[in-house]
Amino acid sequence: MKQTNVEMAFSGKKVTEIVGISYRQLDYWTRTELISPSIEKGEGSGSRRRYSYKDLLELRVIKNLIDGGIKVEKIREIFEYLKDQLSQDVTKVNLVISGNKTVLVKSGDELIDILQKGQGVLNILPLATVKEEIDSAIVELRPIAEGSTPNSQLKTRTGS
Repeated sequence: MKQTNVEMAFSGKKVTEIVGISYRQLDYWTRTELISPSIEKGEGSGSRRRYSYKDLLELRVIKNLIDGGIKVEKIREIFEYLKDQLSQDVTKVNLVISGNKTVLVKSGDELIDILQKGQGVLNILPLATVKEEIDSAIVELRPIAEGSTPNSQLKTRTGS
């Protein structure tokens, strides 16, 4: 039997449970296009938004940045820069945030000033653990099939 790589779709309710945000936050971030559902946009009466696994990762990054004291407007600028200018996946970068200055750490000796503004108190937000956090939340919310391990079940769900 041929196995297809079907991407999982997550409803808004599941997204809020997995990411740890309110539905109101998710709706606002979607309506203002900070995040866009990759699978189904949910346009029109009675339609529902469907988010991908990658969307979950991006939403967790947004949550982590907000929890770290970063304003939504600044997060929007960071995401736009990473996607448009560097073609970078926001879940695979390390950011150093100092007041109004956001620096992308590309390698041990290469730093890129993303917004090129101001100075302030230094915050370091590790984003590398976002994938593991989301994977754990997905596994916790779904019962494990008899005879399988959490990792094997997750790989089946995420297409890995």
